Amino acid sequence: MTEKKLKYLFFAVSFLLLFFMLLMTRKAGITCDEVLHYNHSLSVYNYFATFGNDKSSLDTPVTHLQYYGQSYDNIVTILTKWFGIKDIYAFRNIMSLLAGWLTIMITAAFAIWLEGYMAGILVVILFGLSPVFLGHSQNNLKDVPFALGYIAGLYYILKHLASPVGHLRKYIILIILSIAFCLSIRAGGLVLICYLFFFFFIYHGINLITANKIDPLLFCKKFATISVASVIAYFLGIILWPYALQNPLLNVYKSYEVMAQYPDTFRQIFNGKEEWSDFMPWYYLPEYMAITIPIVVLSGFVIFFAFSKKIFTSWRAFAYGGLLFSILFPICFAILEKANLYSAWRQFLFVYPGIILISAVGFIYLIRLIKRRYLLWIAGILFIIISINPLRFMFKSPEYSYIYFNQIVGGMEGSYGRFESDYYFVSLKEGSEWLKNWLKEKKTGQSVKVMANFSVQWYFRDHPEIQTGYIRFEERSMSDWDYAIITNRYIPPFQLINKSWPPDNAIKIIYADRVPVCAVIERKTKDDYYGYKAIVEGRTKESLSYFEKALKENNKDEMIYYNFAAALMDDGQPERADSCLHECLKLNPEFDLALMYLGNIAASKNRPDEAAKYYEMVIKANRRYLEAYVELSKLFVKKDAEKSRRLLFTCLEFDPEFKPAIIAMADSYRETDPETARKYDELAKGLK
Repeated sequence: MTEKKLKYLFFAVSFLLLFFMLLMTRKAGITCDEVLHYNHSLSVYNYFATFGNDKSSLDTPVTHLQYYGQSYDNIVTILTKWFGIKDIYAFRNIMSLLAGWLTIMITAAFAIWLEGYMAGILVVILFGLSPVFLGHSQNNLKDVPFALGYIAGLYYILKHLASPVGHLRKYIILIILSIAFCLSIRAGGLVLICYLFFFFFIYHGINLITANKIDPLLFCKKFATISVASVIAYFLGIILWPYALQNPLLNVYKSYEVMAQYPDTFRQIFNGKEEWSDFMPWYYLPEYMAITIPIVVLSGFVIFFAFSKKIFTSWRAFAYGGLLFSILFPICFAILEKANLYSAWRQFLFVYPGIILISAVGFIYLIRLIKRRYLLWIAGILFIIISINPLRFMFKSPEYSYIYFNQIVGGMEGSYGRFESDYYFVSLKEGSEWLKNWLKEKKTGQSVKVMANFSVQWYFRDHPEIQTGYIRFEERSMSDWDYAIITNRYIPPFQLINKSWPPDNAIKIIYADRVPVCAVIERKTKDDYYGYKAIVEGRTKESLSYFEKALKENNKDEMIYYNFAAALMDDGQPERADSCLHECLKLNPEFDLALMYLGNIAASKNRPDEAAKYYEMVIKANRRYLEAYVELSKLFVKKDAEKSRRLLFTCLEFDPEFKPAIIAMADSYRETDPETARKYDELAKGLK
């Protein structure tokens, strides 16, 4: 087929993919990040609308969003304000889709420059077979636009450097816009400026070695051009970023530092165990990518290296070298820096266009190698076969495409309970829509309280009779609600693997493929809540009666057992309390509250070995349970003071101002080193 015909085919395939993406986006939900970033974009809008008088966007101690440029979010919010758009999140979905499609188009243009229109077509097809990327393109206005800026910047940098002398200025404006756009979303966009200079020196170094000469005037001219371009891109990139505008040099660097080592940590499931995000193993990122990138894309990526000798002896060697560097450098940097990683590899979505391009080129070289028609047919059939799995998943669960797992880990069923699935809470939309219809059909005529493990306020905005709020699933018995919509985020892996979640009182279960991602729960009794209130208010006898009735209705809620145990202890029934706590552990063997309580009971009964066992189990289950370190250290302070202090030092590494640990540290020196004890006492006094 001629290049002209391939060109027409390329545009046909590209618009077909756009249509497919639009169909997928119809059911798109709202992500937890999206709510936070939209609210922050309102603060940014108010900052500019009040000419800097509204400074709420500069003070975000909880979300840290002042450190994000998030220009794409801000632009979308500006458009919703200017044009009076009411369905804000539907519009955001369309704009996110646009960023995703443009990312595909830029990557395809990159491939066409290197290998022709067939490579561009393959890029579009491989993107169309990428559930994770297409899923994020529905509602991720942070990572997807950043990927757009990253691949665009890389493309125009490499094309500019490899262009003939007469084309010196041709791409410089596009380089400026790409870098500015990338930087305006995240401070990490600074890496494109680094690439610009790094690739510049590499390119001219290669020319010096191969040609044994260099034109000093041209070299200086190009260097001056990229220097000016970098400065313009930098300041253009912070125009919509209030925090950066306060101090354009220092604050951008501060933002980069925060992004490199994000201060908040999250518990998440990885390889079947709950762990904090800043304690993930070095292989967290590569493993997640290996099990969520479709086999068809991974295959092309591997095939590329089979032809690497031929590829890297062509004129394209410099471009492919830069492309591979742009993929591997961020990943290696994150591993070496022990970055705080969470939510799979969405923060590294920006390297995926490069992976797609490399994969497409791998297939191109394989096609060129095959001369016999029947072998091409066989290769085509194999390509289709390995493409079925991601396509089937997207057609079956389009709104949950971003949680796709490939055959390496056994798909969604194989990954369930071993890895995070709906970490973005997208399924809350389907759960909310179902509950609204169910309540409408029920026609109770009464106001109801609906809780969820992330905000569902937007979904019920037109229903004043429905009051919404937030609950943690394990603490559901301690709140007043009628219905709860709970995704499988933060559900213990033991309960997911053993199918004790969703709970028995779920009236609707929402599936992605064949695994549950969300449950709508109807409360059968509020005795558990009344029992908890009675404990808080000191009505112990009354609470016991409530808990006994609650457990007859629901004996699979560990927190009911835990609160019942607390009431029994208050009532002088330690044996029954102990039994209740062990029932907790049957439901969740790593329930840290119950383990801690058992440890405290054992310590109070002068059973130090048993207490130590439970405290160690707490720390193993949740290394940030600081009280466990303190109590465990007390058991060792007499016989092994150094071990006791090591435990306290570990505790203070998590929180240097944890007062109980500082007091315990003072106590450990009380008899042997009074001066050191005094210093810790003084430190403790200075804390709240």
